[in-house]
Amino acid sequence: MVVLILERVPVSLRGELTRWLLEARAGVFVGSVSAGVRDKLWEKTCSAMAGGGGILIHNADNEQGFAVRFWGATNRWVVDYEGLTLIRTPESP
Repeated sequence: MVVLILERVPVSLRGELTRWLLEARAGVFVGSVSAGVRDKLWEKTCSAMAGGGGILIHNADNEQGFAVRFWGATNRWVVDYEGLTLIRTPESP
């Protein structure tokens, strides 16, 4: 399973990703692809973000059962806390 969340990316990138993944909501893609296809899609996505940002969540052989990758300017950060992957959001004023 792959979940890809994109923020402020070109519409053309979103359209291209719909060839392999289902866009459940604007900028939120879900699908089941091989690890090789997943990695190629992530490489292409990172190179075409044009100032936006993205988070990729996919199956992994670890305690949580998933891994998280991020690229670009997102409003969330991935934090490793004693071996667990957590998402940190900016504090409100």
